[in-house]
Amino acid sequence: MLEDLPELADVQDEELRRKAVEAWAYALAESSFARIRDIPGEANPGMFRLKRGDQATHLRGVARIALAIADDFLSTFPEAVIHRDIILAGGLVHDVGKAFEFDPANRARWAADGSQTGMPSLRHPVYGVHVCIAVGLPEEIVHIVMGHSFEGELVNRSLECLIVHKADHLWWSTAGACGLLEPETAKALEARKITPRAPRG
Repeated sequence: MLEDLPELADVQDEELRRKAVEAWAYALAESSFARIRDIPGEANPGMFRLKRGDQATHLRGVARIALAIADDFLSTFPEAVIHRDIILAGGLVHDVGKAFEFDPANRARWAADGSQTGMPSLRHPVYGVHVCIAVGLPEEIVHIVMGHSFEGELVNRSLECLIVHKADHLWWSTAGACGLLEPETAKALEARKITPRAPRG
């Protein structure tokens, strides 16, 4: 885990760090993937596929952006109460459920007969909640995992969840604007009013 997500070592709370590692170990053990970097670099299956990069690339970027937002506010407004460890750990595990949603065996089963369990049966935020609860991550992290995507529109997001949610959305939008996504998977950029710029080379 630390090879794919070296920022996990920066989580100050030892128990939180251990459980974040355990969450990824659990999710991978229940999937066909051996490592986080084996999970495709996509927002959802078939949507916003990176031309180059994998899920670890995305997770690390979101965590760094979320921390930059938090640190900017903390330096400008020292009276603000923002939990950096929760943001960092939350950013690094927010997509832990993608090991399930992107699993090739699951995708094949759902495609064969989506009338039985749906397509997918559970989106990654929901399965991620299962993983986080199973390994004993705190409710603040479980909330980020569930609330970072559109499932979060049904609840009031915590401050830390709001920051990770915005960082996640910004990361994919910026990747699209930089022309880093496979065009056939980036149709949703039009609805976001984003025109991709051609990258170098």
